[in-house]
This record gives sequence, structure tokens and C-alpha cells, in this order.
Amino acid sequence: MTEVKFFADAKIVAGRPENRNLRSMSTTHAKPVKKVALLTAGGLAPCLSSAVGGLIERYSEIAPDVEILCYRSGYKGLLLGDSFTVDMEGRAQAGTLHYHGGSPIGNSRVKLTNVKDCIKRGLIKEGQNPLAVAADQLKADQVDVLHTIGGDDTNTTAADLAAFLKENNYDLTVVGLPKTIDNDVIPIRQSLGAWTAAEQGAKFFENVVAEHGANPRMLIIHEVMGRNCGWLTAATARAYQERLEAIRFAPALDLHKAQKSVHGIFIPEMEMDVKAEAKRLTEIMDKCDCVNLFISEGAGVETIVAEMEAAGEAVPRDAFGHVKLDAVNPGKWFGEQFAAKLGAEKVLVQKSGYFSRAAPANVEDLRLIKSCTDLAVDAALHHQGGVVGHDEDQGGKLRAIEFERIAGGKPFDISVPWFDVLLKEIGQPKGKNIAKVGH
Repeated sequence: MTEVKFFADAKIVAGRPENRNLRSMSTTHAKPVKKVALLTAGGLAPCLSSAVGGLIERYSEIAPDVEILCYRSGYKGLLLGDSFTVDMEGRAQAGTLHYHGGSPIGNSRVKLTNVKDCIKRGLIKEGQNPLAVAADQLKADQVDVLHTIGGDDTNTTAADLAAFLKENNYDLTVVGLPKTIDNDVIPIRQSLGAWTAAEQGAKFFENVVAEHGANPRMLIIHEVMGRNCGWLTAATARAYQERLEAIRFAPALDLHKAQKSVHGIFIPEMEMDVKAEAKRLTEIMDKCDCVNLFISEGAGVETIVAEMEAAGEAVPRDAFGHVKLDAVNPGKWFGEQFAAKLGAEKVLVQKSGYFSRAAPANVEDLRLIKSCTDLAVDAALHHQGGVVGHDEDQGGKLRAIEFERIAGGKPFDISVPWFDVLLKEIGQPKGKNIAKVGH
């Protein structure tokens, strides 16, 4: 795992969690923490395994008497009571998890307020309330603190659960960690795993781009996974262009850097003039015999959905009401938009998401995960609930952020200097900012 030095502009300083100020109202909580539970939920990200390992290590270091329980497959395991206790052997092996991707305890996409979906999946019975079932299981397991590791959906679901428990006089603290390769959680500056996802997406495209020589006038579309992944798409393109600088070419043998460069970046936050871009990209196609585009999986979704609905087609959605992006296939849509305009003889759409999201965390993310898991344990022992991250509304301070302030869909700020430099490097005019805050 190598350090991604160019991400230093994020200006995140880990610091020791003991020096961070937890909200004083919680430090005098009378109830001692005897048992904590961990669960990972949502899609994968290159941080889940390391975050689980980091939490286990930190508890073992400073509160070894605290029992640690893991629910298998996220909220599904919680509803079904499927869990295991981390024994001494497990604590000793926790450090190994930093070298792995995925989640050792499993994930699922379950929304505890979506009763119909929970019944359909056999997680509860007719007439049951998923929140009540989850609460009863936590009570039965005598859990004092629940650590949720996931994106905005995971943590807002945790907030729903915490509120339900409070209303029903069960004293439980929920401490979340922000996982999302999209880096789109409001108001968190940097989500766990996003740096690694960008680096891995760049590695993925290093091989895919060689397909430019598989056919004359080749259009290659790199579809970057994520609902609101403007940041990830741009960061992946930037990481790729940086890696391209270390590669040698052979112009005398007709192998040029321009053939392997990124030629266009299309993200939800930036307006695209299809006609103007088609003209610019056609010139590149004529010169290089290929065009390489990086597109966000969320780019163009509103247009695609409108077209599907107008045609009377059903738009598939998940338990949270989100459009299933793999079903609407933005990459294919972009290929259809540009293929004829560019005179492409062949279109290749490749998705890096499953390659990048299941990778082990890189050096930058390991540092971020360490600082967040340390503070998460400290917050838990002080019964300080919230989602641990660098709070953009408080000067980037690392703290347990209030659940009610957590939301998804944070747009990428296309005004950041490095994005301007990137667009200039690939010769793409900057489009109008059309970002929409939250969802």
C-alpha cells in the first residue's frame, strides 16, 4: 500500500482523540460501559475491515474488560439475533484486519423504518416493528454501546434506532463511523475509504486503457461507482493522471501518452454541453484514434429516469428509495450519447466499483481510520453518541457529530484548485456548477 501524497490538500490532521473536546454533558454519565456491539452496513468500502480491527484493538488497549459483540451482516444480523463475541484469540488477530478489504462481519442494506421490506426479506414477522425487534435484541444482548460503520443511510438508521430506544427508556449510546467511497456525507470532510477507492480506481483503469488498441476509433468509458460520486470520479481521474506521469512511452513506435490520458470527466455537479464536448472529443478521436472518458455513475441519472418513466418502464429502487444505478446503467447511456457523434467503431464500458470498493485501506485511509476509531471508543466510554468525523461546520474538528446533522448527497466542490488544474491538463472546459445539496 502506497501513500497518496497529493491528497494532502484535504488538510486533515489526525491528532490524539484524548485532546478532542467531547460534549461535557456526557462525561459524567453514571452507567459504566460493559458491552459494546459492532455492525457494518451498506455497500463495501476500503475501510470496513480496518475500522472493525481498529475498534477491537482500541478497546483491548484502554478498556480490556469491555465485552465486544459483532452482529453478522449488519442490521440483518441485529434483527435476527445473529452475532458472535470477540474472544481473546479474536482480539489478538484484530490487527490482521488492516490488511484486508471487505467486511469480516458482513454487510446488508436494511432500513429499520421500512417495515414492508423487512417483512419481505423475512427479517421480521407480520405485525412487528423492526425498530422494536432491534431494540429488544439489543436489550437481550445487554448492549450499552452500538458502533455502526456505514454511510449516511446506515447512520441515519442508527439515529432512528437510538431515538426509538430513548423513547422507550432503554439507555443505549450509538457511535457511528462514516463509510462511503463517494465522500458525500454532510458535514464530514473526508469519509473513510474514499482515498483508497480513488487510488484503486486509477489502478484499475491502467489496464483497461490498453484496450484503446483493440479496435480503431475506440471509445472507452470508465464508470466510477457511487450515487453522488463527483468527488470520487474527479479524484480517481486525478490519481490516474498522476500515475500516468511515471509511465514511459514510445512515440517513435506510435505509443503516445495522449492515447492513455483521460479526455473527459463528467460528474453530476458540473453542467455538460453535449454538442460542444462532442466536437472537442471528435478532434481527439481523429488524432488519437481513441477517447477515454471518466463518468460518475450518478451523472445523467435524472435524465435517464425521466426517459424510462416516459417510456412507461419501471424504475428499480432499493430499500431506501434510491434508484438502483446498476439497473439504469449510466455508462451505457453515455456511450449511446457519444458513440455516433464521435464516429466510434466500438464502445467499451468498464466499472471499477467492485474492484476499488473491496480493497484494503491505503496509508492515508489507515491514518484517518486510526484517528476516528480511537475517538469513537473514547466517545463510547463517555456515552457520547454521534458520527465520528471532521466537522466542516466546526473548522474541520474531529468530533462525534450529532446524528440529526448527518445527511447524504454532499456535492463535490468543483471550485477546488486541483480540479481546475486537472481540467486544464486534459483540455476540458469547465462547466457550470449545478450541484444540489443533500438528498
